[in-house]
This record gives sequence, C-alpha cells and structure tokens, in this order.
Amino acid sequence: MKNELEIFNEIVDELLKIEDSVPVAKLGAPEEMLEKFDISVSDDAMSDKDLRAVLGKVVLNTPRTASRSFFNQLFGGRMPAATLGELLSVMLNISMYTYKVAGPHVGIEIELINKICQMIGYPAEESGGTFAPGGSMSNFMSVIMARDHYDADIKLQGVSKKLIIYTSAEAHYSIAKNATFAGIGRDNVRYLPVNDRGQMDAGLLEEMIIADRENGAHPFLINATAGTTVLGSFDDIETLAHIAKKHEIWLHVDGAYGGSVIFSEKHKHLVKGLEKADSFSINPHKMLGTPLSCSMIVTKHKKQLVDSFSQDATYLYQGNTDDYNLGKTSLQCGRRNDAFKFWSLWKSVGTKGLESTVDQLYHLADVGREYVTNHCDYTLYSFEESTSVCFNYKDIPADKICNALADHGKLMVGHGSFKGQQFVRFVTVNSRLTETDIVRFFEEFEKFTDSHIF
Repeated sequence: MKNELEIFNEIVDELLKIEDSVPVAKLGAPEEMLEKFDISVSDDAMSDKDLRAVLGKVVLNTPRTASRSFFNQLFGGRMPAATLGELLSVMLNISMYTYKVAGPHVGIEIELINKICQMIGYPAEESGGTFAPGGSMSNFMSVIMARDHYDADIKLQGVSKKLIIYTSAEAHYSIAKNATFAGIGRDNVRYLPVNDRGQMDAGLLEEMIIADRENGAHPFLINATAGTTVLGSFDDIETLAHIAKKHEIWLHVDGAYGGSVIFSEKHKHLVKGLEKADSFSINPHKMLGTPLSCSMIVTKHKKQLVDSFSQDATYLYQGNTDDYNLGKTSLQCGRRNDAFKFWSLWKSVGTKGLESTVDQLYHLADVGREYVTNHCDYTLYSFEESTSVCFNYKDIPADKICNALADHGKLMVGHGSFKGQQFVRFVTVNSRLTETDIVRFFEEFEKFTDSHIF
C-alpha cells in the first residue's frame, strides 16, 4: 500500500492546487470528455506509471465540489477532520452490522444516534436510529416504519389496502419513488399545495385526510420538509404534528437539507415541534460538510425500527446482544462506515463548532441576499430562513446563464423554479466560503453574463 499512498498524496497535492487556481473544471459534452481518457478495461495489467497518469487525469478533470466557485448542489466544501475520518474508514474497510466486525465503531454510531435524539427531544429509552445510504433511503425507511406501524400484518402479507401519503408539492422527489418501492403506489401520494414561501398548506391537509377516509382509503404518513430543495423552505412542523396526532398518522420530517439547524440556537426555531415527529432524517454531508454520503434517520419508536428492519441470520449475528448488532435496525446488510467521518468532525470541532458552521452558512446567505436586493438588475425570490439564494439577473433565462457558466469553466451554479418562475439557485453550504467569496461570485457572474449574448 505504501506505493499507492504515495500516488494518492501526489494526486491530492495537485488537486488542492488546481482547486484554487482553476476552481471549475471544464467538462464539455460527455462524449468529448470521455474521449480524453483511456477508460476501457483490458486483460493486461497497467504499469504504476501509466496508472498514476490516468488516475491523475481523471481526478483533475472531475467537477470540483470543494472549490470556492461551486454553488451547484446542496453540498460542497471539505471539512478536514471529516475527510480524515472518511480516509481512515476506507483503510479499515469494516461493515457496520455487528460488533464482531466493526468493534468500537458500533459504539461511535450509537453515540451519534443517541446525541441527535437527545438534541431534538426524543425519549432516551424509546428512541433509536441508523445511518442510511443517502437522504432518499432515510425517507424510504420512514415510509416502511409508518406503513408497518399502521398495519403490522403488511410485513408478512403485503399491502392490500389503499394507503395514502401526504407531502408538500415542493417535497423531495424521493417521496414518489419510495411510494413505489414500498408498494404504496405513486398515485396514492397526495401533494399539498404550498404558500408563497414554499410551505405546505396545513389547512387543507386535514380536509384531505377526512375525505380520503370517507372514500375508504387509509392515510398513514405525513411527510414534512425541513428545507425544500429549491427555496429551502421549512414546513410548519408544530401544526402538522397536531394534525398527525389527532388523526393517528405517522409524521416524518425530511431534514436532509435543513435539518442541521438543530445545532444552532439561532436557527433551530425553524424546526419547532420536531420532538413531536415520529421520525426525522438529517444529512451531515450537506450543511455540515461531511463527505458523501452521510445520512441519518432517527425515530422516537425504536421498537418500530427493529420490527420493520430486523431479520434473523445466525451466520451473521453470533454473540453479543442485539444492542450492538446494528444490522438489526438498518436497511442493508453490508454497510460502509458513514458514522466515523461525522464523529471525527464532531470530536474535532465540538457541538459549538458545528453550530458556528451552520450560523456561518446562514450569514453567507444573508450576504448574498443583501447583494441581490441592493442591486437593481436582480430580482430575489427566496427568504431569510434558507441558505438558498434564488434570483434572476436582467430577466435573462436562468438555465442559459447557468449552463454557459459551467461550459466556460467559470462558475458552477444551478437553477430551479417555483410556481412557474425560473431562477438561479445559489446555495451557501460550503463551509470554506467567506463574505469575499460571495461578493466575488456575483462580480464574476455579472462580468460573464454582461459579456455574452443570451
């Protein structure tokens, strides 16, 4: 491994340098890009020298999500301690289903789950959780728990009733996919309209629940969103929790994007009432800068988590109590160690450091919004509770600007739409950013846009 680690260090050194000097990789068309590399695999071995060359070429031509010019996705940046934890996890190459194979890392995962449950106010003895391969699968686990909580026989006999899910029209697209995976059916997902700030219309929700029951359907899950993917809006959890309790329906809060506000005294009011939800998912690989993927789901009903996902396997669970057999509460069998990198970060900076990270990202969004509102060529579409800054510039189509910026290797920023209005979606989730970087983005954005014809 020593030779390979030397190659790794050489390539990483080049990557860190190029991220600063050329922050956006020029991709071009997929066919054109792939012609640059020898991506074919062959029967014969490759020399270390040739392998080093092709690895370096691929890495240096990959989108640079940690650069200060990347604002395209709801993740970005590179927290050093978290990256260290990830690299060590790769070297250890353990699986997180039993104590026998994962050792102290089982305790580390349990500690993180217990701490998140404590922070949101879940009862210590009754709550639990796990790590899932991304926010979509965390949401899927909530669907399965809610389904089985509504009707325990489904686990054995399958779905035989018309089960109904309620969610925001601005919710993550995984809700529809998960309805398919769980046997619910996409046609049985009810999309609630949203107000002008992108929040679910809770007033209409109760009417829909009553109407569905009168028509012989079975409402079983309300999915609330803490940080929608476009505007970054937060649904009114307190009100939704009241409706869920009244009608005995499972309430899940999808906090993949905005759930990290639980670390901030200043911003955690955005998830007021979270302790009343039955389950909650959070992605530290977004606002907290942990390497992909790092997604957690917790629930105040640990027994339901076990009932929905536990399956005996004597060839695997040998010795120790099930308290340390994490495979009994996870979606997968073989599972990579996603807890260690988040734990490394948390140990390094402390809870106060994570709070500072969240507060800084919101401050940077404020800087972006202030810039937009103070310049007459811009129109702002987003709000102060979000780290998404949505805007238009001189009424130029947002998709054309964003695509041109990427094609020319200038900036990586995405576009979105809300109620038929398209705009640039500029997100501040990179913990490396400063106020100077925000202003520089807009200056480069204007310089490029003004020099091109759209």
